[in-house]
Amino acid sequence: MSERRSKRAKITRGHDDYLPGNITEIELNNFMTFDSLKCKPGPRLNLVIGPNGSGKSSIVCAIALGLGGEPQLLGRATSVGAYVKRGEEAGYVKISLKGETETEQIIITRKINTSNKSEWLSNGRVVPKKDIVEIIQRFNIQVNNLTQFLPQDRVCEFAKLTPVQLLEETEKAVGDPQLPILHQTLVEKSDELKNIKRAIAQNGDTVNKLKALNKELEKDVERVRQREELLSKADTMKKKMPWLKYDVKKAEYMEAKKEEKDAKKKLDDAAKSLNDFKEPIEKQKREKAKVDSQCKKFSQMMKQNAEERSVALDKESNLSVDVRGKHNEMEELKKNEEKRQQKILKAKEDLAIAEQDLANLPHYEIPKDELGNLGSKIADLRVSVNHTRLQKTEKETILKQKKNTLMQCTDRLKEMDNRNNKLLQLLKKSGAGSIFEAYHWLQQHRHEFNKDVYGPALLEVNVSNRLHANYLEGHVPQYIWKSFITQDPDDRDFLVKNLKSFNIPILNYIVDEHRHKRPFEISEQKMKALGIYSRLDQVFDAPEAVKEVLIGQFGLDQSYIGSKKTDEKGDKVAELGISDFWTPENHYRWSGSRYGNHKSASVESLPVTLDLDADSGEIEELRSREEELHRDVIDMEEYLKMLVAEQRQLEDEAAKLEKQREEIIAIGTHERKKRKEIVNRVSQRKSKLEQLEQEEDLDTGMAKLIEQAAKLNRRRSQCAIHIKDLLVQAVGYNWRYAEKHLASLEHEAKIKEFDIGLKEHEKLAQQASLHLEYCKKEVEERKQQLLVAKSQAESIAVITPELEREFLQMPTTIEDLEAAIQDNISQANSILFVNQNILEEYEHRREKIDSLSKKLETDESELKNCITEIDSLKENWLPKLRSLVAQINETFGRNFQEMAVAGEVSLDEHDMDFNQFGILIKVKFRQAGQLQVLSAHHQSGGERSVSTILYLVSLQDLTFCPFRVVDEINQGMDPINERKMFQQLVRAASQPNTPQCFLLTPKLLPDLEYSEACTILNIMNGPWIDQPSKAWSCGERWGVVNGLAQQSG
Repeated sequence: MSERRSKRAKITRGHDDYLPGNITEIELNNFMTFDSLKCKPGPRLNLVIGPNGSGKSSIVCAIALGLGGEPQLLGRATSVGAYVKRGEEAGYVKISLKGETETEQIIITRKINTSNKSEWLSNGRVVPKKDIVEIIQRFNIQVNNLTQFLPQDRVCEFAKLTPVQLLEETEKAVGDPQLPILHQTLVEKSDELKNIKRAIAQNGDTVNKLKALNKELEKDVERVRQREELLSKADTMKKKMPWLKYDVKKAEYMEAKKEEKDAKKKLDDAAKSLNDFKEPIEKQKREKAKVDSQCKKFSQMMKQNAEERSVALDKESNLSVDVRGKHNEMEELKKNEEKRQQKILKAKEDLAIAEQDLANLPHYEIPKDELGNLGSKIADLRVSVNHTRLQKTEKETILKQKKNTLMQCTDRLKEMDNRNNKLLQLLKKSGAGSIFEAYHWLQQHRHEFNKDVYGPALLEVNVSNRLHANYLEGHVPQYIWKSFITQDPDDRDFLVKNLKSFNIPILNYIVDEHRHKRPFEISEQKMKALGIYSRLDQVFDAPEAVKEVLIGQFGLDQSYIGSKKTDEKGDKVAELGISDFWTPENHYRWSGSRYGNHKSASVESLPVTLDLDADSGEIEELRSREEELHRDVIDMEEYLKMLVAEQRQLEDEAAKLEKQREEIIAIGTHERKKRKEIVNRVSQRKSKLEQLEQEEDLDTGMAKLIEQAAKLNRRRSQCAIHIKDLLVQAVGYNWRYAEKHLASLEHEAKIKEFDIGLKEHEKLAQQASLHLEYCKKEVEERKQQLLVAKSQAESIAVITPELEREFLQMPTTIEDLEAAIQDNISQANSILFVNQNILEEYEHRREKIDSLSKKLETDESELKNCITEIDSLKENWLPKLRSLVAQINETFGRNFQEMAVAGEVSLDEHDMDFNQFGILIKVKFRQAGQLQVLSAHHQSGGERSVSTILYLVSLQDLTFCPFRVVDEINQGMDPINERKMFQQLVRAASQPNTPQCFLLTPKLLPDLEYSEACTILNIMNGPWIDQPSKAWSCGERWGVVNGLAQQSG
């Protein structure tokens, strides 16, 4: 064999030993079984170890989904929402990848929720999924390739891969990235080649058959063609017929056009004569319009003059009325002067009387000192009253709060007494006849015990859910509910001595410091799927001593609670190791035989129970609180009575002093009011007298009125002169208006004379116009007929130079042309033959022969091109593929030889059937046997696992992918093969160009040989795992962890 091709271009690792695309960190939150997880894989072989159910496969699912994979490829669930941790609404997966540079770090985050929606983030920034896919493709990460990513639920699928499928997966994972593209192109081209060959064969046969059929019909075709020529000549003559009819219509149209032209000339002459006759009429109308305009102007001036005269007359009349008014005012003024003199005399007499009353009024002084003393005393008393009232309000508020609290406490005591009495009555009916006496004795002697004493137990237990109360009462024996529980041996002896006559069970609780409570956790997905959601020790509240007695003696922490769904799947619950559980309808129990390994099951309906779903007791505390509140209320009420009496006394004293002060103030107010009234009266009478004296005297008023009357008379004289001028102006306007109106009448008479001759000319012009319209209509009709004839002729035949030459050789009249057409049709009808469609069949076959011949030429050219392309693609693809398979075979065979067995990998070639090419894996595990193709029919499960992992190891040094994942591939292997397989993985991981590898397994053999290339990832899950996980998280390599262990030892 020639020199072997180099396996793969060396990729430079960073200082941290990671390759580009390696996973450097995985972080999960609310994902499958994990609340939270953060781990840092090593750059080479990562051994993910943990017991079944601890969450190893959850990491595989996280890698697949976090790097763009769909849920279907994992073989678990079809929706992404199923991977959210049960009981949570959303979660996320965060994958950190090594970048192409030393410092580049790519963090891909996928957030998922139970609504099956995803959100993608790249380095913390929200991006569409296509951006994530581009990053994945850049590093050649293929989570859907079984040779690169083999989850637990798809291990069996790898063994089921056909040789063709195995070749496709191998091409994608290793070798030249162009190999799968070339392979797919070759498959498509080979299918195309087959189709072309098939088409050439079919079309060649068809052409030969068609040619043979046409050769038999050539004589009949010749006679058909003669007949067709005669019919064609007749058809050509028929084409000329509409053109002859078109010529006739064209001649008629030209004649109508000529008549239209003559009618238009006559109309133009009549219009010119009419316009010449209209000119003098228009002149008279213009002159008349001018005169009418002047008449209208004088008419408006006359109207304006009349309006001015009317205004002047109204003004003169108003002035006359004003003059008469002034004369009347003079008479009235004389009468008012006499009345004014009488009022002045009376005002002087009233003023003298008021001044005398003011002089006789004595002076009054207010006792200010006495008022000041009274005000000071009243203020002090009011301060005392307000202080007392404030104290009273505060005390009343506190008293109200105390009373409300007391009422609540009393109501609660009544409620508790009723509840306890009800429960005690239930116990009495169940057989505890002296339970009331025993309970009351305990309440009376509680102070004599060293520690708290509880009982009966039924009163101490509180269950919020009625259904859970039924489960609890059915699980615990009836006698325990009437028992009393102590926490001290001396208390137990004292209680037994005094309650012996009541026949009541007494239990003593001793604290067990070494006993650890079993935490309640339902983390198994199977348990949730069966409807189990709680445990009996989690559904009730009680004092610690009571709860521990019930759990310790009756195993409440071993009894589970399920739903109706659990009833339907009761048989599967036992498979989870649960031997006792309750459902809404039944109680299930499993027990093992003492004399054998078989188990028996019993199913019982829910029993009739007592009443546990109520609050636990607080009676003693409530009673003590009630007595304290009652005393506080009484003391507060007495104190309030004292404050009320004190406040009333202070208010009475203040009222007396206030009354004295008001009496003094009222006397002073009365005196001031009396003096003020007299002073106001004097002032008013003085003002009235002064007002009367200041009024004008008679002479002054008369002089003013005489002057005003004179002014009014002068204005009347001016108005009379203006009215005279307006009358003169109106006479002139009337004279000129009459002159213009007569001239207008003369123009109107002349216009009427001209109108008589104008009507005769208009009649002649109208007749000429109607004749022109008729001619136009006739021309339009002839034109439409011409267009229809032309359209019909063109629809039958368009005139071409060749057709025009044929028309010249035909008859020129319609009658002769019709006779010639009939002669040609008669000669054609005289030629007879059997098959009417023979010519059509002949021509159709000939066209088909031409078409198929061209198609054959094109197909043959395409066939040559296709063969050339296939040869070129095959030269690029097949040597590389053979070399790749040879390298895989060499590594695979060497690995099998080291395990004392034999194996080979070969390329299954099929010439040009590229879709049949495949990879055959042949192995044998016994020296005497023959190499057999790997399949479920020839090898066991462990042998297939060994073969699968060795094949994957053989791809290690050829792969272009940054990491590979294999989940629990060592299951089913015998210890010898498993040990050898592990050594192969460790050695492959130590090679320089080896990609990162994840191997998930629940266990490893002891004393395996590890190297610095190995990283151990321990999956530890559970409520007490926090501290141990911190110790394991300190090391990133097995050697580091081992060194820490030696130092601690």
